[in-house]
Amino acid sequence: MTDFDSIWRTQDEIRTVVDAAVGCGIWNLSYSERLDAIELELATHLDEDAVSDLCCQFPLACDYDGEGARGSKFVFGV
Repeated sequence: MTDFDSIWRTQDEIRTVVDAAVGCGIWNLSYSERLDAIELELATHLDEDAVSDLCCQFPLACDYDGEGARGSKFVFGV
């Protein structure tokens, strides 16, 4: 059974870090049952250094997933 309460708390933590560290908007922040992970796509594209800096700010493991249609994408295991 999926613990959605935990997923929502994790999404709030991710949103807080993005707002504080990058200041750009979030295009998509959702849980993927297929991946059993939270997917994040920003509303802007970040350069390599900014991606690395942002990944270090999150309190949980984060993988850069490339560039999406709207911005940089990240995946968080739950």
